[in-house]
Amino acid sequence: MKVHVNGIDLAYSDEGHGDPIIFLHAFPLNRTMWEPQVAGLKDRYRVITMDLRGHGESDAPMWRYTLEQFAEDIKALLDHLGISKATFVGLSMGGYILFALYRKYPTFFHALVLADTRATADTPETKTARFSMAQVAYRRGASAIADLMLPKLFSPSGLENRKDLVARLRKMIIGNQISGIVGDLMAMEERPDSTPLLKKFNVPTLVLVGENDLASPPEEVKRMAEHIPHSQFRLIPQAGHVSNLEQPEVFNHALIQFLENLDRSVGDN
Repeated sequence: MKVHVNGIDLAYSDEGHGDPIIFLHAFPLNRTMWEPQVAGLKDRYRVITMDLRGHGESDAPMWRYTLEQFAEDIKALLDHLGISKATFVGLSMGGYILFALYRKYPTFFHALVLADTRATADTPETKTARFSMAQVAYRRGASAIADLMLPKLFSPSGLENRKDLVARLRKMIIGNQISGIVGDLMAMEERPDSTPLLKKFNVPTLVLVGENDLASPPEEVKRMAEHIPHSQFRLIPQAGHVSNLEQPEVFNHALIQFLENLDRSVGDN
């Protein structure tokens, strides 16, 4: 399905019934990265995934992207769907966008799941690396971005042994337009340090990370969780940055356990 919001066509999927859960994907993937979670949750919840602007089947305008712009796209989609409060799940860049969304619209949040992401801003070295990656995208195309990104997305064993999954993610990456890839890199490079925001979270929060995540090291993600009041932290064994895909059963178990506890706490009130 598609909806026209903020001057672009935004693609999304809406499956199941019940309390809504919104999934935000990582850079430079698309909403299909959440297929194991959709399959595991749609019998009990309303599961909504979306292709962020610049990704998948959504438009990829050639202009400056910001995390706040992504947040406004999400708000517009929720307004279109008649959703005023939801549980949000964001992995990597999806987590960065949730920080921006919470700053502007905290009342949208029933609960929050942050996976394989970080609250800190880019270091000068990371900013330089994003600029270099943008030049690679411009000169050599999305296939070259896939070559750079895939080793960062998987654990070493996953990269070696999950050839089917690696090929699937490569297809996702090369399906994106260069304008979207470069726009993402600019948006991430400009993001602020969200560490001061963490102590303001007043909704139940689950923090997940793959034990072999190279892009968001577990020790840093755990420190982030320690800044969030009453948050829960779970390490996903034998998984890298895309922990939801390398270990979908473990990821889903942690997520469902968290959601069921939410359901019980609501029922007790």
